[in-house]
Amino acid sequence: MRTVVIIPARYQSSRLAGKPLADICGRPMLWWVYQQAKKVRGIDVVYVATDHYKILDTCVQYGIDCKMTSPEHRTSTERLYEVAQAVPADVYVCVNGDEPLIEPSLIEAVIPKDTAGFFAANLMAKIENPVEAVDDTNIKVVTDTEGNALFMSRSPIPHPKADIHYDFYKHLGVLAYSLQALQFFAQTPKGSVEKIEDINELRFIEHGKRLKMIPVQAKTLSVDTPKDLEYVRGIIRNKLEKGEICL
Repeated sequence: MRTVVIIPARYQSSRLAGKPLADICGRPMLWWVYQQAKKVRGIDVVYVATDHYKILDTCVQYGIDCKMTSPEHRTSTERLYEVAQAVPADVYVCVNGDEPLIEPSLIEAVIPKDTAGFFAANLMAKIENPVEAVDDTNIKVVTDTEGNALFMSRSPIPHPKADIHYDFYKHLGVLAYSLQALQFFAQTPKGSVEKIEDINELRFIEHGKRLKMIPVQAKTLSVDTPKDLEYVRGIIRNKLEKGEICL
């Protein structure tokens, strides 16, 4: 089974312009993501998929395989589909370019042992900090009894009316798709709820497609704000000082 990891890296960001190139201890953020992705067992190749020459130039500088994609894409999934049409594979793994703390073992968890036809999966992790439950940058998810996504929202779900003994889960920026799933996404218009919530994965849910949610234990953080960036810098700086990682 051929497995390709693709790191979508869009230059513009509503909260943090040029986010993939943000400096973290002397290296751009996407460099850190790429280094983690390369450690994943069972993959064939890792690409960065971008829409901007500055990111392409940075990839060339650091020896990172990079694919230029259309600036018209509004979602990372559409960007993946463009790359997938030129890069044959059985599984396409998306690792968002704002996940510099992602562990290789977490990426491995989303890769299926085999796939045929339509397949889409997403990692999710239990929310440990109550603040994350009300932070709208964290996408909360509820699943059915078989682990498929029922709904995703930026609001805290489910609502604790009859029981307070439950856990909130948030989706992580690590997903896996078959080519058929990517094609479905790219050729299907947004549903009304996706337009409201601005959550890509709702496109599958609203149109009755299965999105497998895979629970993992994770302390990773998506960098969405300058505050997030400073937090991640501190974590990586500490690891460098302890010799746990190196440049």
